[in-house]
Amino acid sequence: MAERKSDAEKYFEAVLDGRITASKKIRKLARIILPQIRNGHKGWHFDIERAERPVEFVERYCRVPSGKLGQPLKLEPFQKAIIETAFGFVDEDGNRRFQEVLVIMGRKNGKSSLLAALELYMLIADREGAPQVYNVANSEDQAKLAYNAAIRILRQSKRLQRYAHKRADDVYCSRNLGYIKPLTSQTRNLDGLDVHFAVIDELSAIVNPDLYDLVKQGMSAREQPMIFIITTNGFVRNGIFDDRYDYAARWLDGKVDDDRFLPFIYELDEREEWTEEKCWIKANPGLGTIKKIESLRGHVKQALQNSRFRPTVMVKDFNMPENASVAWLDFEEAVNEQTFDLKSMGFRYGVVGFDAADTIDLNAACMLMMRPNDPQIYGVHMYWLPEDALRDVSESGDRKERDNVPYEQWIARGLLRTVPGNKVHRDVLLQWLEEMKADYDVYTYAVGFDPWRMDDTSVRNLEAYVGKSRVVPVRQGAQTLSMPMKQLKADYAANRIVDNHNPITEWCRMNVSVRVDVNDNIQPDKKQSNPSNRIDGFMAELDAYIVLNNIMDEYQQAI
Repeated sequence: MAERKSDAEKYFEAVLDGRITASKKIRKLARIILPQIRNGHKGWHFDIERAERPVEFVERYCRVPSGKLGQPLKLEPFQKAIIETAFGFVDEDGNRRFQEVLVIMGRKNGKSSLLAALELYMLIADREGAPQVYNVANSEDQAKLAYNAAIRILRQSKRLQRYAHKRADDVYCSRNLGYIKPLTSQTRNLDGLDVHFAVIDELSAIVNPDLYDLVKQGMSAREQPMIFIITTNGFVRNGIFDDRYDYAARWLDGKVDDDRFLPFIYELDEREEWTEEKCWIKANPGLGTIKKIESLRGHVKQALQNSRFRPTVMVKDFNMPENASVAWLDFEEAVNEQTFDLKSMGFRYGVVGFDAADTIDLNAACMLMMRPNDPQIYGVHMYWLPEDALRDVSESGDRKERDNVPYEQWIARGLLRTVPGNKVHRDVLLQWLEEMKADYDVYTYAVGFDPWRMDDTSVRNLEAYVGKSRVVPVRQGAQTLSMPMKQLKADYAANRIVDNHNPITEWCRMNVSVRVDVNDNIQPDKKQSNPSNRIDGFMAELDAYIVLNNIMDEYQQAI
Protein backbone atom coordinates (compact mmCIF):
# COMPACT_ATOMS: atom_id res chain seq x y z
CA MET A 1 0.00 0.00 0.00
CA ALA A 2 1.42 3.36 -1.06
CA GLU A 3 2.26 5.82 1.68
CA ARG A 4 -0.29 8.61 2.03
CA LYS A 5 0.83 11.98 0.69
CA SER A 6 0.34 15.18 2.62
CA ASP A 7 -1.44 18.12 1.05
CA ALA A 8 1.87 20.00 1.19
CA GLU A 9 3.62 17.35 -0.90
CA LYS A 10 0.78 17.31 -3.44
CA TYR A 11 0.84 21.11 -3.65
CA PHE A 12 4.56 21.37 -4.31
CA GLU A 13 4.33 18.58 -6.91
CA ALA A 14 1.59 20.52 -8.70
CA VAL A 15 3.72 23.68 -8.61
CA LEU A 16 6.70 21.93 -10.18
CA ASP A 17 4.78 20.12 -12.91
CA GLY A 18 2.88 23.26 -13.89
CA ARG A 19 -0.62 22.31 -12.74
CA ILE A 20 -0.47 25.27 -10.37
CA THR A 21 0.77 28.58 -11.78
CA ALA A 22 3.26 29.98 -9.31
CA SER A 23 5.95 32.63 -8.99
CA LYS A 24 9.63 31.86 -9.47
CA LYS A 25 10.17 32.10 -5.74
CA ILE A 26 7.40 29.59 -4.95
CA ARG A 27 8.90 27.21 -7.54
CA LYS A 28 12.29 27.63 -5.90
CA LEU A 29 10.74 26.83 -2.53
CA ALA A 30 9.08 23.73 -3.99
CA ARG A 31 12.43 22.47 -5.29
CA ILE A 32 13.92 22.94 -1.80
CA ILE A 33 11.09 21.65 0.39
CA LEU A 34 9.70 18.72 -1.63
CA PRO A 35 12.83 16.53 -1.25
CA GLN A 36 12.91 17.41 2.44
CA ILE A 37 9.31 16.26 2.91
CA ARG A 38 10.21 12.96 1.28
CA ASN A 39 13.66 12.38 2.75
CA GLY A 40 14.04 14.57 5.83
CA HIS A 41 16.64 17.24 6.41
CA LYS A 42 19.49 17.53 8.92
CA GLY A 43 17.80 15.61 11.72
CA TRP A 44 14.30 16.89 11.02
CA HIS A 45 11.68 14.68 9.45
CA PHE A 46 8.23 15.39 8.09
CA ASP A 47 5.53 14.04 10.40
CA ILE A 48 2.27 13.97 8.44
CA GLU A 49 0.15 13.71 11.59
CA ARG A 50 1.80 16.77 13.13
CA ALA A 51 1.41 18.57 9.80
CA GLU A 52 -2.30 17.82 9.56
CA ARG A 53 -3.18 18.54 13.20
CA PRO A 54 -3.64 22.34 12.80
CA VAL A 55 -5.38 21.85 9.44
CA GLU A 56 -7.90 19.49 11.04
CA PHE A 57 -8.42 21.92 13.94
CA VAL A 58 -9.15 24.82 11.60
CA GLU A 59 -11.53 22.94 9.34
CA ARG A 60 -13.35 21.10 12.15
CA TYR A 61 -13.81 23.82 14.77
CA CYS A 62 -13.45 27.20 13.02
CA ARG A 63 -16.13 29.16 11.19
CA VAL A 64 -15.59 32.07 8.82
CA PRO A 65 -15.22 35.29 10.86
CA SER A 66 -16.97 37.55 8.33
CA GLY A 67 -19.32 37.27 5.41
CA LYS A 68 -21.21 33.96 5.54
CA LEU A 69 -21.04 33.50 9.29
CA GLY A 70 -21.52 29.95 10.46
CA GLN A 71 -19.92 28.43 7.39
CA PRO A 72 -16.93 26.13 8.03
CA LEU A 73 -13.54 27.70 7.38
CA LYS A 74 -12.35 25.54 4.48
CA LEU A 75 -8.68 25.85 3.64
CA GLU A 76 -7.40 26.16 0.09
CA PRO A 77 -4.51 23.95 -1.15
CA PHE A 78 -1.97 26.76 -0.81
CA GLN A 79 -3.11 27.42 2.78
CA LYS A 80 -2.80 23.73 3.68
CA ALA A 81 0.66 23.68 2.11
CA ILE A 82 1.78 26.67 4.18
CA ILE A 83 0.42 25.24 7.43
CA GLU A 84 1.61 21.66 6.89
CA THR A 85 5.11 22.75 5.89
CA ALA A 86 5.38 25.13 8.84
CA PHE A 87 4.12 22.60 11.41
CA GLY A 88 5.10 19.24 9.92
CA PHE A 89 8.89 19.22 10.30
CA VAL A 90 9.99 18.02 13.74
CA ASP A 91 13.09 16.59 15.42
CA GLU A 92 13.40 13.30 17.32
CA ASP A 93 11.82 14.90 20.39
CA GLY A 94 8.85 16.17 18.41
CA ASN A 95 9.86 19.83 18.53
CA ARG A 96 9.09 21.90 15.46
CA ARG A 97 11.78 22.97 13.06
CA PHE A 98 10.52 26.31 11.76
CA GLN A 99 10.47 29.36 14.01
CA GLU A 100 9.80 32.10 11.46
CA VAL A 101 7.35 31.74 8.58
CA LEU A 102 7.11 34.60 6.10
CA VAL A 103 4.13 34.67 3.72
CA ILE A 104 3.94 37.51 1.21
CA MET A 105 0.81 37.59 -0.96
CA GLY A 106 -1.71 40.02 -2.39
CA ARG A 107 -4.52 41.47 -0.31
CA LYS A 108 -7.85 39.70 0.15
CA ASN A 109 -6.36 36.19 0.00
CA GLY A 110 -7.73 35.15 3.39
CA LYS A 111 -4.82 36.16 5.58
CA SER A 112 -6.81 37.53 8.54
CA SER A 113 -9.00 34.43 8.78
CA LEU A 114 -6.01 32.13 8.55
CA LEU A 115 -4.06 34.06 11.19
CA ALA A 116 -7.05 34.10 13.56
CA ALA A 117 -7.60 30.36 13.24
CA LEU A 118 -3.91 29.61 13.81
CA GLU A 119 -3.90 31.80 16.91
CA LEU A 120 -6.72 29.77 18.41
CA TYR A 121 -4.94 26.54 17.56
CA MET A 122 -1.75 27.70 19.20
CA LEU A 123 -3.65 28.89 22.25
CA ILE A 124 -5.83 25.81 22.74
CA ALA A 125 -4.40 22.78 20.97
CA ASP A 126 -0.61 23.07 20.66
CA ARG A 127 0.02 21.35 24.01
CA GLU A 128 2.06 24.25 25.38
CA GLY A 129 1.86 25.40 28.97
CA ALA A 130 0.75 29.01 29.43
CA PRO A 131 1.22 29.96 25.76
CA GLN A 132 1.50 33.67 25.08
CA VAL A 133 0.05 34.42 21.66
CA TYR A 134 0.34 37.91 20.20
CA ASN A 135 -1.20 39.82 17.30
CA VAL A 136 1.59 42.15 16.25
CA ALA A 137 1.08 45.16 13.98
CA ASN A 138 2.13 48.78 13.52
CA SER A 139 -1.13 50.21 14.82
CA GLU A 140 -3.72 49.10 17.33
CA ASP A 141 -6.41 48.94 14.64
CA GLN A 142 -4.27 46.65 12.48
CA ALA A 143 -3.27 44.46 15.45
CA LYS A 144 -6.93 43.94 16.32
CA LEU A 145 -7.99 42.75 12.86
CA ALA A 146 -6.92 39.12 13.30
CA TYR A 147 -7.50 39.38 17.07
CA ASN A 148 -11.15 40.37 16.56
CA ALA A 149 -11.48 37.73 13.85
CA ALA A 150 -10.32 35.14 16.41
CA ILE A 151 -12.99 36.36 18.83
CA ARG A 152 -15.68 36.00 16.16
CA ILE A 153 -14.49 32.47 15.36
CA LEU A 154 -14.52 31.63 19.06
CA ARG A 155 -18.07 32.92 19.53
CA GLN A 156 -19.34 30.67 16.73
CA SER A 157 -18.01 27.46 18.30
CA LYS A 158 -19.47 26.01 21.50
CA ARG A 159 -16.65 23.44 21.47
CA LEU A 160 -13.93 26.12 21.48
CA GLN A 161 -15.78 28.07 24.15
CA ARG A 162 -15.18 25.18 26.54
CA TYR A 163 -11.51 26.09 26.44
CA ALA A 164 -11.26 29.83 25.84
CA HIS A 165 -13.24 32.99 26.45
CA LYS A 166 -12.96 36.72 25.88
CA ARG A 167 -11.80 38.85 28.80
CA ALA A 168 -11.40 42.62 28.94
CA ASP A 169 -7.97 42.75 27.26
CA ASP A 170 -7.35 39.27 25.92
CA VAL A 171 -8.69 35.85 24.94
CA TYR A 172 -7.93 33.50 27.83
CA CYS A 173 -7.58 29.72 27.96
CA SER A 174 -8.26 28.50 31.51
CA ARG A 175 -7.05 24.94 30.77
CA ASN A 176 -3.43 25.97 30.11
CA LEU A 177 -3.34 29.57 31.45
CA GLY A 178 -2.53 30.97 28.03
CA TYR A 179 -3.85 34.05 26.23
CA ILE A 180 -4.07 35.97 22.96
CA LYS A 181 -3.33 39.71 23.02
CA PRO A 182 -2.90 42.47 20.43
CA LEU A 183 0.56 44.05 20.48
CA THR A 184 1.96 47.27 19.03
CA SER A 185 5.01 49.43 19.64
CA GLN A 186 2.86 51.51 22.00
CA THR A 187 2.06 48.48 24.18
CA ARG A 188 3.45 48.72 27.71
CA ASN A 189 5.99 46.28 29.17
CA LEU A 190 7.29 44.96 25.84
CA ASP A 191 10.49 43.75 27.47
CA GLY A 192 8.74 40.97 29.43
CA LEU A 193 7.44 38.98 26.46
CA ASP A 194 7.52 35.18 26.63
CA VAL A 195 6.33 34.44 23.13
CA HIS A 196 5.04 31.04 22.09
CA PHE A 197 3.33 32.25 18.92
CA ALA A 198 3.23 35.68 17.32
CA VAL A 199 1.43 36.65 14.15
CA ILE A 200 2.64 39.77 12.43
CA ASP A 201 -0.02 41.31 10.24
CA GLU A 202 1.26 43.64 7.50
CA LEU A 203 4.97 43.67 8.23
CA SER A 204 5.34 46.19 5.40
CA ALA A 205 3.62 48.86 7.50
CA ILE A 206 5.98 48.54 10.46
CA VAL A 207 8.31 51.52 10.52
CA ASN A 208 10.30 50.68 13.67
CA PRO A 209 12.14 47.32 13.40
CA ASP A 210 12.48 47.21 17.19
CA LEU A 211 9.01 45.69 17.44
CA TYR A 212 10.04 42.72 15.32
CA ASP A 213 13.31 42.40 17.26
CA LEU A 214 11.53 42.43 20.64
CA VAL A 215 9.14 39.69 19.54
CA LYS A 216 12.04 37.65 18.20
CA GLN A 217 13.97 38.04 21.44
CA GLY A 218 10.87 37.16 23.44
CA MET A 219 10.87 33.64 21.94
CA SER A 220 14.13 32.51 23.52
CA ALA A 221 12.65 30.69 26.54
CA ARG A 222 10.23 28.51 24.54
CA GLU A 223 10.98 25.04 23.10
CA GLN A 224 9.18 25.52 19.80
CA PRO A 225 8.09 29.14 19.35
CA MET A 226 7.02 30.58 16.03
CA ILE A 227 6.60 33.95 14.35
CA PHE A 228 4.05 33.74 11.57
CA ILE A 229 4.12 36.73 9.21
CA ILE A 230 1.53 37.33 6.51
CA THR A 231 1.88 40.58 4.62
CA THR A 232 1.57 42.37 1.33
CA ASN A 233 4.33 44.56 -0.02
CA GLY A 234 4.13 48.18 1.08
CA PHE A 235 5.30 51.74 0.66
CA VAL A 236 7.72 51.85 3.60
CA ARG A 237 11.20 51.32 2.20
CA ASN A 238 14.48 50.19 3.78
CA GLY A 239 12.58 48.95 6.82
CA ILE A 240 11.99 45.53 8.34
CA PHE A 241 9.92 44.34 5.36
CA ASP A 242 12.72 45.01 2.87
CA ASP A 243 15.16 43.35 5.27
CA ARG A 244 13.08 40.16 5.59
CA TYR A 245 12.23 40.09 1.88
CA ASP A 246 15.90 40.33 0.96
CA TYR A 247 16.69 37.63 3.54
CA ALA A 248 14.03 35.37 2.01
CA ALA A 249 15.32 35.95 -1.52
CA ARG A 250 18.85 35.05 -0.48
CA TRP A 251 17.54 32.00 1.41
CA LEU A 252 15.79 30.77 -1.72
CA ASP A 253 18.99 31.29 -3.73
CA GLY A 254 20.97 29.19 -1.27
CA LYS A 255 22.96 32.15 0.06
CA VAL A 256 21.52 31.95 3.58
CA ASP A 257 21.86 28.87 5.77
CA ASP A 258 18.91 29.10 8.15
CA ASP A 259 16.96 25.91 8.79
CA ARG A 260 14.50 27.74 11.06
CA PHE A 261 13.22 30.13 8.39
CA LEU A 262 10.49 29.40 5.83
CA PRO A 263 9.42 31.87 3.08
CA PHE A 264 6.35 31.71 0.83
CA ILE A 265 6.56 34.63 -1.61
CA TYR A 266 3.59 35.05 -3.93
CA GLU A 267 4.35 37.82 -6.41
CA LEU A 268 4.53 38.59 -10.10
CA ASP A 269 7.82 37.61 -11.70
CA GLU A 270 7.87 40.69 -13.93
CA ARG A 271 6.10 44.01 -13.56
CA GLU A 272 4.70 43.71 -17.08
CA GLU A 273 2.60 40.71 -15.95
CA TRP A 274 0.15 42.92 -14.08
CA THR A 275 -2.01 43.27 -17.21
CA GLU A 276 -1.88 39.52 -17.99
CA GLU A 277 -4.78 37.84 -16.20
CA LYS A 278 -3.20 34.38 -16.41
CA CYS A 279 -0.32 35.66 -14.26
CA TRP A 280 -2.38 37.23 -11.49
CA ILE A 281 -2.57 34.00 -9.49
CA LYS A 282 1.21 34.17 -8.94
CA ALA A 283 0.61 36.94 -6.41
CA ASN A 284 -2.91 35.89 -5.45
CA PRO A 285 -3.01 32.15 -4.69
CA GLY A 286 -6.62 32.44 -3.51
CA LEU A 287 -7.79 34.01 -6.77
CA GLY A 288 -11.12 32.60 -7.90
CA THR A 289 -11.93 31.05 -4.53
CA ILE A 290 -11.12 33.45 -1.69
CA LYS A 291 -10.41 36.53 -3.81
CA LYS A 292 -12.94 37.42 -6.47
CA ILE A 293 -11.40 37.74 -9.92
CA GLU A 294 -14.05 40.29 -10.95
CA SER A 295 -12.86 42.59 -8.19
CA LEU A 296 -9.23 42.32 -9.31
CA ARG A 297 -10.24 42.96 -12.91
CA GLY A 298 -11.89 46.15 -11.72
CA HIS A 299 -8.74 47.24 -9.89
CA VAL A 300 -6.57 46.62 -12.94
CA LYS A 301 -8.99 48.47 -15.22
CA GLN A 302 -9.01 51.44 -12.88
CA ALA A 303 -5.20 51.42 -12.65
CA LEU A 304 -4.91 51.45 -16.44
CA GLN A 305 -7.08 54.56 -16.53
CA ASN A 306 -5.69 56.28 -13.44
CA SER A 307 -1.91 56.39 -12.99
CA ARG A 308 -2.29 57.59 -9.39
CA PHE A 309 -4.14 54.39 -8.49
CA ARG A 310 -1.64 52.13 -10.23
CA PRO A 311 0.99 52.05 -7.43
CA THR A 312 -1.64 50.82 -4.97
CA VAL A 313 -2.63 47.97 -7.28
CA MET A 314 0.98 47.07 -8.04
CA VAL A 315 1.92 46.98 -4.36
CA LYS A 316 -1.18 45.55 -2.70
CA ASP A 317 -2.52 43.19 -5.37
CA PHE A 318 0.67 42.07 -7.07
CA ASN A 319 3.44 42.63 -4.47
CA MET A 320 5.49 44.76 -6.81
CA PRO A 321 7.39 47.39 -4.79
CA GLU A 322 6.98 51.09 -5.51
CA ASN A 323 9.43 53.83 -4.64
CA ALA A 324 11.98 51.17 -3.88
CA SER A 325 15.30 49.89 -4.93
CA VAL A 326 14.72 46.18 -5.45
CA ALA A 327 16.85 43.25 -6.55
CA TRP A 328 16.78 42.91 -10.33
CA LEU A 329 18.37 39.57 -11.22
CA ASP A 330 18.06 36.18 -9.63
CA PHE A 331 20.99 33.81 -9.34
CA GLU A 332 20.29 31.94 -12.57
CA GLU A 333 20.21 35.17 -14.55
CA ALA A 334 23.31 36.70 -12.98
CA VAL A 335 25.52 33.61 -13.23
CA ASN A 336 26.52 31.82 -16.43
CA GLU A 337 29.06 29.05 -15.85
CA GLN A 338 30.05 28.77 -19.52
CA THR A 339 33.70 29.53 -20.30
CA PHE A 340 35.76 30.11 -23.41
CA ASP A 341 39.42 30.35 -24.44
CA LEU A 342 40.02 33.90 -25.59
CA LYS A 343 43.05 33.04 -27.72
CA SER A 344 41.35 30.31 -29.73
CA MET A 345 38.02 32.07 -30.42
CA GLY A 346 39.24 34.16 -33.34
CA PHE A 347 37.72 37.44 -32.23
CA ARG A 348 38.70 40.47 -34.30
CA TYR A 349 36.85 43.40 -32.73
CA GLY A 350 35.32 44.21 -29.38
CA VAL A 351 32.97 46.90 -28.09
CA VAL A 352 34.05 48.33 -24.75
CA GLY A 353 32.24 49.85 -21.81
CA PHE A 354 34.05 51.71 -19.05
CA ASP A 355 32.78 52.70 -15.60
CA ALA A 356 35.17 55.05 -13.87
CA ALA A 357 35.17 55.86 -10.16
CA ASP A 358 35.88 59.16 -8.49
CA THR A 359 38.32 58.16 -5.74
CA ILE A 360 38.79 54.86 -3.90
CA ASP A 361 36.01 52.88 -5.59
CA LEU A 362 36.16 50.02 -8.04
CA ASN A 363 36.78 50.87 -11.71
CA ALA A 364 35.53 48.47 -14.36
CA ALA A 365 35.92 47.81 -18.07
CA CYS A 366 34.08 45.28 -20.20
CA MET A 367 34.78 44.22 -23.78
CA LEU A 368 31.95 42.44 -25.61
CA MET A 369 32.81 40.37 -28.67
CA MET A 370 30.93 38.33 -31.25
CA ARG A 371 31.75 35.89 -34.04
CA PRO A 372 30.05 35.36 -37.39
CA ASN A 373 27.04 33.04 -37.26
CA ASP A 374 27.26 32.78 -33.44
CA PRO A 375 24.41 34.33 -31.43
CA GLN A 376 26.44 34.39 -28.19
CA ILE A 377 27.98 37.58 -26.86
CA TYR A 378 31.33 36.98 -25.17
CA GLY A 379 32.59 39.27 -22.47
CA VAL A 380 35.99 39.98 -20.91
CA HIS A 381 36.19 42.20 -17.85
CA MET A 382 38.96 43.98 -16.02
CA TYR A 383 38.81 45.79 -12.69
CA TRP A 384 41.05 48.29 -10.93
CA LEU A 385 41.18 49.38 -7.30
CA PRO A 386 43.45 51.98 -5.65
CA GLU A 387 46.00 50.56 -3.24
CA ASP A 388 44.78 52.98 -0.59
CA ALA A 389 41.50 51.08 -0.53
CA LEU A 390 43.27 47.93 0.63
CA ARG A 391 45.85 49.32 3.04
CA ASP A 392 45.70 50.90 6.49
CA VAL A 393 43.18 48.36 7.73
CA SER A 394 43.51 49.38 11.32
CA GLU A 395 42.70 53.02 10.56
CA SER A 396 40.03 52.82 7.86
CA GLY A 397 38.55 49.35 8.33
CA ASP A 398 38.97 46.15 6.39
CA ARG A 399 37.43 46.69 2.98
CA LYS A 400 37.26 42.93 2.48
CA GLU A 401 35.06 42.70 5.54
CA ARG A 402 32.95 45.71 4.62
CA ASP A 403 32.26 44.52 1.09
CA ASN A 404 32.33 40.84 2.09
CA VAL A 405 34.28 39.82 -1.01
CA PRO A 406 37.76 38.25 -1.46
CA TYR A 407 39.67 41.13 -3.05
CA GLU A 408 43.06 39.51 -2.44
CA GLN A 409 41.98 36.30 -4.18
CA TRP A 410 40.74 38.24 -7.15
CA ILE A 411 44.04 40.10 -7.37
CA ALA A 412 45.97 36.81 -7.25
CA ARG A 413 43.84 35.43 -10.12
CA GLY A 414 44.52 38.47 -12.29
CA LEU A 415 40.87 39.57 -12.31
CA LEU A 416 41.55 42.74 -10.35
CA ARG A 417 44.52 45.11 -10.51
CA THR A 418 45.69 47.67 -7.98
CA VAL A 419 47.17 51.07 -8.74
CA PRO A 420 49.15 53.34 -6.41
CA GLY A 421 47.38 56.07 -4.47
CA ASN A 422 43.73 56.75 -3.84
CA LYS A 423 42.51 57.10 -7.41
CA VAL A 424 42.53 55.05 -10.61
CA HIS A 425 43.63 57.20 -13.52
CA ARG A 426 41.65 56.82 -16.73
CA ASP A 427 44.71 55.82 -18.76
CA VAL A 428 44.48 52.28 -17.33
CA LEU A 429 41.72 51.67 -19.87
CA LEU A 430 43.95 52.49 -22.83
CA GLN A 431 46.70 50.30 -21.40
CA TRP A 432 44.27 47.38 -21.11
CA LEU A 433 42.95 47.89 -24.65
CA GLU A 434 46.55 47.78 -25.90
CA GLU A 435 47.07 44.52 -23.99
CA MET A 436 43.96 43.01 -25.59
CA LYS A 437 45.34 43.91 -29.02
CA ALA A 438 48.89 42.72 -28.34
CA ASP A 439 48.06 39.51 -26.45
CA TYR A 440 44.86 38.37 -28.19
CA ASP A 441 44.78 40.30 -31.48
CA VAL A 442 41.44 41.85 -30.52
CA TYR A 443 40.98 45.47 -31.63
CA THR A 444 38.68 48.00 -30.01
CA TYR A 445 35.82 48.90 -32.35
CA ALA A 446 33.94 51.35 -30.12
CA VAL A 447 33.81 52.57 -26.51
CA GLY A 448 30.82 53.55 -24.37
CA PHE A 449 31.18 55.49 -21.13
CA ASP A 450 29.30 57.49 -18.49
CA PRO A 451 30.10 61.12 -19.38
CA TRP A 452 29.63 62.20 -15.78
CA ARG A 453 32.71 60.19 -14.76
CA MET A 454 35.08 61.04 -17.63
CA ASP A 455 37.20 64.17 -17.99
CA ASP A 456 37.76 65.86 -21.33
CA THR A 457 41.40 64.74 -21.59
CA SER A 458 40.50 61.07 -21.16
CA VAL A 459 37.75 61.37 -23.77
CA ARG A 460 40.13 62.99 -26.27
CA ASN A 461 42.70 60.23 -25.69
CA LEU A 462 40.04 57.59 -26.40
CA GLU A 463 38.94 59.45 -29.53
CA ALA A 464 42.52 59.52 -30.76
CA TYR A 465 42.81 55.77 -30.13
CA VAL A 466 39.50 54.53 -31.53
CA GLY A 467 38.12 57.38 -33.63
CA LYS A 468 35.90 60.25 -32.56
CA SER A 469 32.68 58.78 -33.93
CA ARG A 470 33.19 55.54 -32.03
CA VAL A 471 33.61 57.02 -28.56
CA VAL A 472 30.03 57.22 -27.34
CA PRO A 473 28.72 58.87 -24.15
CA VAL A 474 25.94 56.78 -22.59
CA ARG A 475 23.61 59.04 -20.66
CA GLN A 476 22.55 57.58 -17.33
CA GLY A 477 18.85 57.54 -16.55
CA ALA A 478 15.66 55.60 -17.13
CA GLN A 479 15.01 57.12 -20.56
CA THR A 480 18.32 55.82 -21.91
CA LEU A 481 18.81 52.65 -19.89
CA SER A 482 15.35 51.13 -19.35
CA MET A 483 14.82 49.29 -22.64
CA PRO A 484 18.45 48.09 -22.99
CA MET A 485 18.35 46.75 -19.41
CA LYS A 486 15.20 44.76 -20.16
CA GLN A 487 16.83 43.37 -23.31
CA LEU A 488 20.01 42.54 -21.39
CA LYS A 489 18.00 40.76 -18.69
CA ALA A 490 16.40 38.59 -21.38
CA ASP A 491 19.86 37.78 -22.76
CA TYR A 492 21.07 36.87 -19.27
CA ALA A 493 18.08 34.55 -18.85
CA ALA A 494 18.88 32.89 -22.18
CA ASN A 495 22.56 32.47 -21.18
CA ARG A 496 23.52 34.51 -24.22
CA ILE A 497 26.11 36.57 -22.32
CA VAL A 498 29.23 34.45 -21.68
CA ASP A 499 31.81 36.03 -19.38
CA ASN A 500 34.09 33.14 -18.36
CA HIS A 501 32.26 32.81 -15.06
CA ASN A 502 33.93 35.97 -13.72
CA PRO A 503 33.13 36.17 -9.98
CA ILE A 504 33.53 39.97 -9.78
CA THR A 505 31.14 40.49 -12.66
CA GLU A 506 28.60 38.09 -11.18
CA TRP A 507 28.88 39.81 -7.80
CA CYS A 508 28.25 43.19 -9.43
CA ARG A 509 25.23 41.86 -11.33
CA MET A 510 23.67 40.38 -8.20
CA ASN A 511 24.10 43.72 -6.44
CA VAL A 512 22.05 45.55 -9.05
CA SER A 513 18.67 46.80 -7.99
CA VAL A 514 16.27 48.87 -10.04
CA ARG A 515 14.08 51.85 -9.43
CA VAL A 516 10.79 51.77 -11.32
CA ASP A 517 8.66 54.75 -12.27
CA VAL A 518 4.89 54.75 -12.83
CA ASN A 519 5.45 53.99 -16.52
CA ASP A 520 7.46 50.84 -15.68
CA ASN A 521 10.73 52.42 -16.81
CA ILE A 522 13.73 51.16 -14.88
CA GLN A 523 17.21 52.34 -14.03
CA PRO A 524 19.97 50.66 -12.01
CA ASP A 525 20.76 51.27 -8.40
CA LYS A 526 22.90 49.70 -5.74
CA LYS A 527 21.02 47.03 -3.81
CA GLN A 528 19.35 48.60 -0.76
CA SER A 529 21.37 51.75 -1.53
CA ASN A 530 24.32 50.14 0.21
CA PRO A 531 27.66 51.62 -0.98
CA SER A 532 29.42 48.29 -0.47
CA ASN A 533 27.13 46.60 -3.00
CA ARG A 534 29.33 47.38 -6.02
CA ILE A 535 27.64 47.46 -9.43
CA ASP A 536 30.55 48.90 -11.43
CA GLY A 537 31.12 45.76 -13.49
CA PHE A 538 27.48 45.68 -14.52
CA MET A 539 27.51 49.36 -15.49
CA ALA A 540 30.54 48.83 -17.71
CA GLU A 541 28.85 45.82 -19.28
CA LEU A 542 25.62 47.77 -19.82
CA ASP A 543 27.46 50.65 -21.51
CA ALA A 544 29.18 48.20 -23.86
CA TYR A 545 25.88 46.38 -24.51
CA ILE A 546 24.06 49.59 -25.42
CA VAL A 547 26.76 50.70 -27.85
CA LEU A 548 27.02 47.21 -29.39
CA ASN A 549 23.29 47.03 -30.05
CA ASN A 550 23.21 50.55 -31.48
CA ILE A 551 25.91 49.70 -34.03
CA MET A 552 25.11 46.00 -34.47
CA ASP A 553 24.72 46.03 -38.26
CA GLU A 554 27.98 47.88 -38.73
CA TYR A 555 29.77 45.66 -36.22
CA GLN A 556 28.47 42.44 -37.83
CA GLN A 557 29.87 43.52 -41.18
CA ALA A 558 33.27 44.24 -39.59
CA ILE A 559 33.69 40.85 -37.91
